[in-house]
Amino acid sequence: MRVPRVAYLPDSFHEINGVAHTSRNFLAFAERHGLPFLCIRAGSRANAFEQTEELRTLELRRSRASVGLEKDLHFDPLFFRHTHSIRRELLRFRPDILHITGPSELGLFGAYFAWEQGVPLAASWHTNVHEYAARRLDWLSRRLSPPSAGRLEHGVETGSLWATTRFYSLARVLYAPNEELCSMLERSTHRPCHLMRRGVETGQFSPAHRTRPVDDPTLILGYVGRLSVEKNVALLKKIEHDLLALGIANFRFLIVGHGSEEASLRSSLTQADLPGVLRGADLARAYANMDLFVFPSHTDTFGNVVLEALSSGVPAIVTPGGGPKYIVRDQETGFVVPDAGFAPVIATLAKDRERLTQMRAAARAYALTCSWDAVFSRVYDGYQDAFPADDVDREFQTQRPSF
Repeated sequence: MRVPRVAYLPDSFHEINGVAHTSRNFLAFAERHGLPFLCIRAGSRANAFEQTEELRTLELRRSRASVGLEKDLHFDPLFFRHTHSIRRELLRFRPDILHITGPSELGLFGAYFAWEQGVPLAASWHTNVHEYAARRLDWLSRRLSPPSAGRLEHGVETGSLWATTRFYSLARVLYAPNEELCSMLERSTHRPCHLMRRGVETGQFSPAHRTRPVDDPTLILGYVGRLSVEKNVALLKKIEHDLLALGIANFRFLIVGHGSEEASLRSSLTQADLPGVLRGADLARAYANMDLFVFPSHTDTFGNVVLEALSSGVPAIVTPGGGPKYIVRDQETGFVVPDAGFAPVIATLAKDRERLTQMRAAARAYALTCSWDAVFSRVYDGYQDAFPADDVDREFQTQRPSF
């Protein structure tokens, strides 16, 4: 009995985003459990190949023709020059299944080689590309009348969703980080979809890293993530304005990240620190030193940063849109409220520190129930749906990794 040989081609690996974070942990999971696993990814090293027993990685460099989608995200229209290298490595590895994470250069390669080599394709949905596309038209839609802007954004979002789901229908089995997306994908593609939630390193993100006194009177409101339009970070300005209007003045924002909205936030927020991108111990301390995590995004499919905040003992306030609402237990580990509800909730907790302390403990307790091993164990379970029921050789379908 054996587990399937998995070739994994992620959209991103080294960058700072949910796909990259999940991908790094997927590779670490395979290494931890000695699973046959090939990861083909884009990076800074030219055709760098590594192998350790059953674990193999191939890193391919993007060209200077790459188009910047965000500060650390790119698409390389000349990536096809790596066709021979990818084909050669796949033939050497002999995967039972190819797993992609979206319509990137590597996602397109994965879909093509799955077809060429007769290997089942799995695809996981990590980013609401259709919503991002609509939000990125803000530069144009704000110049139009509200009805025209609405029609434009709706048309772009609907068209992008149609195109993306057509691509995902090439796979035999799908994954998504929340129930809402799974249901949408099953309706749109007629393919089975399994949950692929995300885990958290509870040792790395822990209240133990706090360096501020717990009774420090200043309320630190934290945000970690891309500072971009689709993250709805403009709401942070309104929150500051509304808190001051409610008579709450003893607070500061700690905003970690970079992006196109960074300059706007720096110029408009009067009570904020923006240290840029933080990693490792610096990021862990930043989380632990927050009192509340404020995450206004409506487009995130999961929200890794929300789970990292909870693990650090920081309750989170999120919107009813997107995946973070599935992480936060409303009024226990945080709050799920519309945009207009952020400031009133923060004001309430600013005056009730005892409740805030209780929520900090509940947030940490919830995070301790999450693990990456459980997440990826379920992914391997789902691979069974990629193989026809009448396959002669099915021994790898019924064997999952043992932990």
